[in-house]
Amino acid sequence: MPKNKGKGGKNRRRGKNENDSEKRELVFKEDGQEYAQVVRMLGNGRLEAHCFDGSKRLCHIRGKMRKKVWVNQGDIILIGLRDYQDAKADVILKYMADEARNLKAYGELPDTAKINETEFGEEVDGDDQFEFDDI
Repeated sequence: MPKNKGKGGKNRRRGKNENDSEKRELVFKEDGQEYAQVVRMLGNGRLEAHCFDGSKRLCHIRGKMRKKVWVNQGDIILIGLRDYQDAKADVILKYMADEARNLKAYGELPDTAKINETEFGEEVDGDDQFEFDDI
C-alpha cells in the first residue's frame, strides 16, 4: 500500500466557503457586456439566457466559476458578448439576490426583470384542469 504523502483528499480541496459573508463591490456592465436572466440550464457548463437587450443567447460558464459558483434558473448574470458570434456569450459573474435588487433600484435592470423567481416570461397558472371520461 502506498503512503499518503499529500495534505488530504477531495474534502480538503473543497475547503470552507469563506467568501459567503464578505460584501463585494457591485459590478456594473461595461461595453461588450450585458445583463441577462437564466432561462434554463443545459448541462456541461452551458445555459440559455434571456439578455435584457432583447435576445436569447447560449452562454458558457467560465472555468473559474464552474464548480465554485452555482448558477440556477432565474438568476441574474453578467455576460460577456462575443465579437464573432452574436448568439453565444460567456458568463462572467452571477449576482446575488440583494445585488440584483440594487441593480434594479439603480435603473440598470428593466422593471420587468423578476429577481427571485424561476418562472421566466409569462406567468403560468398552476391549476391544470384534467377531465377524465368514465369507463
